[in-house]
This record gives sequence, structure tokens and C-alpha cells, in this order.
Amino acid sequence: MEKNLFSISATELGKESKIPIRVLGEAGEVFYEMALEMITEIQKNNEKGKSTVFICPVGPVGQYPIFVRLVNAHKISLKNVYFINMDEYLDNEKQWISIDHPLSFRGFMKKNVYDQIDSNLVMSEDHRIFPEPGKEKEIEALITRLGGVDICFGGIGINGHMAFNEPPEPSENVTDEEFKNRPTRILSISRETRTINASGALGGAIAAMPTCCITIGMKEILSARKLRLYCFRDWHRAVVRQAAYGEVTSAFPVSFAQQHPDAEIIITQNVAQVPY
Repeated sequence: MEKNLFSISATELGKESKIPIRVLGEAGEVFYEMALEMITEIQKNNEKGKSTVFICPVGPVGQYPIFVRLVNAHKISLKNVYFINMDEYLDNEKQWISIDHPLSFRGFMKKNVYDQIDSNLVMSEDHRIFPEPGKEKEIEALITRLGGVDICFGGIGINGHMAFNEPPEPSENVTDEEFKNRPTRILSISRETRTINASGALGGAIAAMPTCCITIGMKEILSARKLRLYCFRDWHRAVVRQAAYGEVTSAFPVSFAQQHPDAEIIITQNVAQVPY
């Protein structure tokens, strides 16, 4: 890693970066921008009579109330829209955690997105996709059948992960090329991710965090026609700089976005400040 990576100033951030960076104001602006890009893409495709295919996160989530409000207010049909969610936590039997579990991404999407959209507008349940244990290959097959993903939306984890694509352990002995072509799969969640997620969702109860998950792979993420990443937390200051200026390596998975033809990182003014 370059010595001065974390000293890049707010005014210099984005200059000669390997991933374009767009700086907005507060977090609300970042969430609104994300919701607006979702709406704009759907309307464009609806006018052409085409399907819209998104890979969607549960984290960030601030865009969803805005998205729901815009869909309902402007009566935007989602009947030809597919939401392919990135990931889900698994229980000790390597199956989805209960949809009623407070950490369930499926539960979040149902309660906060699908149930809030007018029934005349919302997509059918078979257009609401989550990767499922035992059916991992179905994600790539679906994407192929639908003609690809229009936009992959997401955040960036503290160790550079996208979805739950954690940096490989040294014992895995995987090359960068092999890592970026990994498809949907089950994997263990790193200690860093469990810690940061527990601090945000479970009041610091690391012991209560699931240890396994199922995630869409880097292969599916990087194959999307557009890649949009949204960052608004204090610790994203360092993460964004490493993503946009650091070396391309599986040790920091988001760095592979540097090789994507249409990737962008959208951040707050706070994230633009130097880490320390």
C-alpha cells in the first residue's frame, strides 16, 4: 500500500483515482442519489418495454424509504423489475436464518420494501430473489437468462468486501484471478465483519452474530453493466481511499472495481475527510 494513501485530502480525493468518486453532502443525499438512480433506470427500461435487473444490498438501507415513496407517489410499475439481493445470514445448519430474525435480510426487504409498495405496482415474489443454500448455481443461470444485471448497488465493508465476499485467508492459496471469478457460495464471515456488524446491529453482541452466510460472488457483481458503491460511515474514509487508489488485490476485494468499465463510488462530505 502506498505510504501516503490515507493522507489524500478532501480536495484531492478523486483526482487520478482508479475508481471515479463523487462527493455529495450528508448521508441523506447519498441515499437519495441511490434511490434516484434506481428509479431512473427502471423508468428508462419501462419506457422501452425491457426488464430491469438489479443486484441490491441490505446495507446501505437508507435508500429504500425514499425508493418506496417515489415508486408509490409516481406510480412506477415494478412488474418487470428483478431485485437480486446480495446475501443472507445462515444458521448453524447452513440454512437461511428465520425471516423473523432481527438480522434477516429477507425479513428486512419484505417488511420495509415489498410490503410498503402499492400492490398494483410491486413486483411478483418470483422477481424477489435471494441466494439460497443448495441452489447457488441458480443465481448465475437467472442472470444469464435475463440478459445480465443493469446495475449492482452496494456498500463497502471495512475489510473491502462487497456483499459477503471476504478477503481469502492465506491458507486458501487462491489467486486474484480465481477470487474475482468466484460465484455465489456459502462461506464463513470474518472476525472483522462480525465485529463491525455486531456494533451496528446487535449492540456489540459479537457472540450472537451468525458465523456463516451465503453471498452472490465477485463474478456476478463484476459482470453487472454498472457498479455503484455508496459510503457514508466514518471508517469509510480509509476504505474509500484504499479502494480507489490502492493495489488491485483479493486482500481488499473492492479493489477489483478498478477494473470495471462503469464503476463509481458515491460518498458524503464526511467520508471525504482524511482518516487521521
